[in-house]
Amino acid sequence: MRWLTDMIRSWLRPRPGAKAERVAAGHLRKEGYRILARNLSNAQGEIDLVAQAPDGRTIVIVEVKSRLPGTKESGPLPEVRVNVHKQRQLAALAMQMVRRYRLQDRPIRFDVIGVDLKEKGKPVVRHHVGAFESPW
Repeated sequence: MRWLTDMIRSWLRPRPGAKAERVAAGHLRKEGYRILARNLSNAQGEIDLVAQAPDGRTIVIVEVKSRLPGTKESGPLPEVRVNVHKQRQLAALAMQMVRRYRLQDRPIRFDVIGVDLKEKGKPVVRHHVGAFESPW
């Protein structure tokens, strides 16, 4: 039964990605964005954050990538993991969201936020505005 207890504890343990998403949402709010949705998902995948830009019109699809405490800071930045496959997936999810919520008249932008989580001190946030264009 110990394996069951360990499994339940692992489910209850907060995901590092969830903390990075909270940090990213806080950063966006401070910059004047309005968070419209978190973890918007369907069978094809998930959009971490959907926000309205400070201009009041642009819908921003945000992918959040994090680096855990103790990870070498000289290594690649976590946001470089948003490869072409992930970009296509996010674009497809965004198209579904636009149709479902009738947002065809709104500009759509794709941002990536990298977050370095620290054991002590504030996380480091890198916001890449317009990180990629829709491949469609």
